Amino acid sequence: MMSGETLPCCLSSSPAHGLNMTMPLPALHDEEGAHVPTDLPPVIDAHVHVFPDKLFEAIWRWFDQYGWPVRYRLYADDVIKHLRSRGVAHLVLLHYAHKPGIARAMNDFVADLVARHEGVTGLATVYPGEPDALEILQDAFAKGLKGVKLHCHVQAMPPDDPRLWPVYELCSARGAPVVMHAGREPRPVAGSLPIDPYTICDASRVQRVLTAFPHLQLSVPHLGADELDAYAALLRKHDNLWLDTTMMLAGYFSTGDLLPYVKARPDRVMFGTDFPNLPYAWDREARAVSRSGLSDVDVERLLAGNARALFGM
Repeated sequence: MMSGETLPCCLSSSPAHGLNMTMPLPALHDEEGAHVPTDLPPVIDAHVHVFPDKLFEAIWRWFDQYGWPVRYRLYADDVIKHLRSRGVAHLVLLHYAHKPGIARAMNDFVADLVARHEGVTGLATVYPGEPDALEILQDAFAKGLKGVKLHCHVQAMPPDDPRLWPVYELCSARGAPVVMHAGREPRPVAGSLPIDPYTICDASRVQRVLTAFPHLQLSVPHLGADELDAYAALLRKHDNLWLDTTMMLAGYFSTGDLLPYVKARPDRVMFGTDFPNLPYAWDREARAVSRSGLSDVDVERLLAGNARALFGM
């Protein structure tokens, strides 16, 4: 916790038993730094969002109503410039298609960003089950995108949905990682998403995917929130599972110590932020790592080494 700062009380149970988040949540008006903390090794942010302008604006309206106040209302080029100019060494750009028929244009948008900016890796998206889904992804890979981003909440599918099997098969064959928001939280108010995430998201469903596709490199953001213990157990069992720390080290959702979940498999956990859709300072999570007490080896893995390994940098 930052000195003198009051954080929202949004847990009804300890981290060891899962997170219960109450939405919507407030903003934190914490001071931001001008640069990544100088005591840290190079930082790769493995969870940065970019969308076309109109879609970004729609997402921000959703957050205003159901989530938290978005502090950085920056469009895609400025998202990249903001982080890179402040010393973030590399960004992994993520996006997701919320309906059929838009993924190809969105992938072209991200491929163009990658072509015009240094220090970025872009992932593709697809709407599961849409016509020509595999052709859409193959075209995106040909244009330089390195993996696939999926979002169970927004795309209204469980991780083990049969519509995803062809995507998993393609990515397994190509060595392309899949980043999937498969955790149950955050769970906004009823009607704010096309489906209640608690009805489709469960660590056991992710385990089925990991078992069925042992060569698929699957990353689940937010340490798998809220099933922290279940995902820590999966990490120890499956070499093809990765997690990222996005928004989980900032002290926004949890008052407990989440570092044991990072330490559960320090060679499989990556640093991420969710920038720009944050309710607090852009560098809050990097500062949390700086004072975490993790070993130098584990800090380097968390901040860069693991992302390099997963995304082939």
